[in-house]
Amino acid sequence: QVQLVESGGGLVQPGGSLRLSCAASGNIISINYMDWYRQAPGKERELVAGITSGGMTRYAGSAKGRFTISRDNAKNTTYLQMNNLKPEDTAVYYCNARVLTYVPIRGYLEVWGQGTLVTVSS
Repeated sequence: QVQLVESGGGLVQPGGSLRLSCAASGNIISINYMDWYRQAPGKERELVAGITSGGMTRYAGSAKGRFTISRDNAKNTTYLQMNNLKPEDTAVYYCNARVLTYVPIRGYLEVWGQGTLVTVSS
């Protein structure tokens, strides 16, 4: 099995910063991409940022210039640095990854974390 565990969410005032982490563990050979999604109350889940194993990044328009995604391949971990947070950034943030595993057989598996809540409010 492969698990993703997010951490770093919490309550922050507008203009503040948070750093989210997502650590993958389990029967991992390698990880292709690692993405961050978010889902606000009453809204659909949306992509926030993504990063490939080679370090190529992509961002949603709302995240560009404020959020930075990075990853540590040795630790199978991705990070999302969020600056200048706004109330509209309030959501549950989920990590998603495409993992090459060997259990039960060798192949790719798409895995989701359980989410971490980010609340931006004064």
